[in-house]
Amino acid sequence: MTETRTTSPIGIVLMIAAAFSTASGQFFWKLAAGGGLFDWHLWAGFVLYGLGAVLMTVAFRFGRLSVLHPLLTVGYVIALIYGVAFLNEPLSLPLLAGTVLILAGVWLVGGDSH
Repeated sequence: MTETRTTSPIGIVLMIAAAFSTASGQFFWKLAAGGGLFDWHLWAGFVLYGLGAVLMTVAFRFGRLSVLHPLLTVGYVIALIYGVAFLNEPLSLPLLAGTVLILAGVWLVGGDSH
């Protein structure tokens, strides 16, 4: 079965919001590492990750899977920013080059009027 629907900008925005939410949830899980079951970072991570899953599910109603799903790779860029900005992780040339390639791919896949 071939789907001829186009992908709405709403779907793209929702999918990028899902990537942001899931990456933020994972960041909070990193902050909770070793903190135990009652660490608020752990529960904030669950909420954000769950919100990301809901946003992703809703986003799929607004476009093609082959266009929307690759947009989740924006989460890798967000995770890199969190790591460098808040966890003092080093930024190397290969990481920067990979980030540029991810963003170029997102632009190529999601930036067209599919």
